[in-house]
Amino acid sequence: MTRPSGRAADELRSIEIKTHVNKYAPGSCLIKWGDTHVLCTVMIEDKVPSWMKQQQKFGGWLTAEYGMLPHAGNIRKDRDAVKGKQDSRAIEIQRLIGRSLRAVVDLHQIPNKTIKIDCDVLQADGGTRTASITAAYIALKMAVDDALAKGSIEHSPIVGQVAAVSCGVINGEPVLDLDYAEDSNAGTDANFVMTADGKLIEIQGSAEGAPFSKDEFAQLLALAEKGIQELIAKQNDALK
Repeated sequence: MTRPSGRAADELRSIEIKTHVNKYAPGSCLIKWGDTHVLCTVMIEDKVPSWMKQQQKFGGWLTAEYGMLPHAGNIRKDRDAVKGKQDSRAIEIQRLIGRSLRAVVDLHQIPNKTIKIDCDVLQADGGTRTASITAAYIALKMAVDDALAKGSIEHSPIVGQVAAVSCGVINGEPVLDLDYAEDSNAGTDANFVMTADGKLIEIQGSAEGAPFSKDEFAQLLALAEKGIQELIAKQNDALK
C-alpha cells in the first residue's frame, strides 16, 4: 500500500523539536510533528488544589490543559472563552495528558506543589494528543531541572520517561503514525502511551468499521513499540 505521504508502514513523520521557546515558562517545547505543531509549557506552583486539602491528600499534583488555536485546522474554530465552555474533546485529551505524565511522576516528592502543563495546538494534521504528550515530557523535564537548580524542590519527582504515538489499520495494513488523511479513513485507529522501558500507560483503540483481530492488535503494538523508542531518542536529543 502506498501511503498519502509516501512513508513506509513503520515510518514516523518528520519531527523537529525546539526547546526554550518561551522565556517566561521554566519548561517550554515546540514540536513540529509533520504538519502538526504543538507548543507545550510547564511551570511549578507553590500550592495544591483545594480538593486535595479537603480530602487531606498529601504530596503534590500534576494537571494539564489542552486547546486548539482558532486556525489550527482548515476550518476556524471559536475559542472556548467565546463559547463559554470547553469542548468535550479538549477535556478528554487534557485528562489523557495529565494521566500520562502522572504515571512517570512521584507526586510525594513535591509536597504542596502543583505542576501545570499547557499544550496549545498551533496547527493540526492528526496526532495532536500524541504530540502533546511527547512534547509535554520534554517541557516537564526542563521545568523540574530548573526547580532543582534553583533549590525550590529537593528531589526530582520524575521516575520514568513517556511518549505517545498513533497506529492504525488502513486498507487492511497496519501502519504507524497516522496523519489526518489516514486517520479520517482508518478502519482501526489506536493511540499508545508508553514508557521508555516498554511499559504501557494507556491504549485508546477503536474499530471504525469491521472489528480488528488479536493478530492485528499485536501488529499495531509492535509498530507502536518501534515508534516509541524512536520518539524517546528524539526527546533525549532535544534535552541534551
